[in-house]
Amino acid sequence: MRELSLNILDIAENSLKAKATLVEIDVSMENNTLTIAIKDNGCGMTEEFLAKVTDPYTTTRTTRKVGLGIPLIKMEAEMAGGSFDIQSQLGVGTTVTTTFAVDHIDRPPLGDVGETIMTLLTELGDTRIVYRYNANGQGFDFDTLELQQQLEGIPLDTPEILQFVKQLINENMNTINGGMLL
Repeated sequence: MRELSLNILDIAENSLKAKATLVEIDVSMENNTLTIAIKDNGCGMTEEFLAKVTDPYTTTRTTRKVGLGIPLIKMEAEMAGGSFDIQSQLGVGTTVTTTFAVDHIDRPPLGDVGETIMTLLTELGDTRIVYRYNANGQGFDFDTLELQQQLEGIPLDTPEILQFVKQLINENMNTINGGMLL
């Protein structure tokens, strides 16, 4: 994919399809390493399915015979001097963790994470999304539960709220990064 934020979207959408009630997305940068971890409490995977989940011809979808999200992020991480790990337990959930060398020429840009979170909010249902960003010794958290409490019944997928969330996330990341694009 052109941007890592699209990989994040794809994996988080898998979490929503797995009936997760909580999806945690952690992005951090430390010592030239960009780490992306996506954890959910969805249905999880069997050991047999987990063993072959990085094969592009393995998918749970019935509308097509390929599943490229996990194989692509694995390939991108490894091509950019990083690593890929996936842990899953049936009935407990799944965690996907990738690392990338920040200065590696093959690392895709992080992209528009605000847009990714905004898109997830339109598909959310009752799932809670927690997004954490840490870089340069600073960080911020975004939690849909906290936002819902502040909005007192206004739906998260209201256009004004979606734009607010996108702007909030991107501005906080930009401030922490000192204007540098990841």
